[in-house]
Amino acid sequence: QVQLVDSGGGLVQAGGSLRLSCVASGRTFGNYALGWFRQAPGKEREFVAAISWSGGMIYYADSVKGRFTISRDKTKNTVYLQMNSLKPEDTAVYYCAADPRPRNWVSSTAYDYWGQGTQVTVSS
Repeated sequence: QVQLVDSGGGLVQAGGSLRLSCVASGRTFGNYALGWFRQAPGKEREFVAAISWSGGMIYYADSVKGRFTISRDKTKNTVYLQMNSLKPEDTAVYYCAADPRPRNWVSSTAYDYWGQGTQVTVSS
């Protein structure tokens, strides 16, 4: 059974930075896609970024391109989301997710496994 534990959220001022971490366990992830999604109050869960476990493919939502960077460390079974130049509209609960058969990288319904979520709050 795949388990994802995400962490690293917090309260930060606009323009600041945070790094989220997602530790994955339960199996090997050779062909998996690992993604980050976020959900703000009253809004649907939205795609933020995704990376293939091999590292060969990376995708970003337009709203975070140039500000956020997704990466993974195979030795630690961990995926990171480095968030720079944060804006108040980035405020949300951020979720790590894993998809064993990547097809639609930006759709939350394509991902089978989810972390518990970590709150990111950006003050103006």
